[in-house]
Amino acid sequence: MTAPGVSRRAHLPLRPLWLCRVCAAPWPCAAARLDLVTEYAHDRVALSIYLCAVLHEAAADLYRLNPQDGPDPAALFARFLAWVPRHRMADG
Repeated sequence: MTAPGVSRRAHLPLRPLWLCRVCAAPWPCAAARLDLVTEYAHDRVALSIYLCAVLHEAAADLYRLNPQDGPDPAALFARFLAWVPRHRMADG
């Protein structure tokens, strides 16, 4: 969490490489995942739809960068979707 008045750089993707602009980890990096889960805390379906869309964009970009080997579909699924919480935690 960032203190009031202190800006925090968002962990956004650098396209077409799909690396984090802040930490250079494959996007969504750990910080981006936390931000996304927080942002979509009350709408996990929307989070999944958003991540499906960016997975599609990432696959196309990464394939264009390296058409011989192309991106591994299972790795992309794990990177973009497998980590999404299945159930919203109960408010308590």
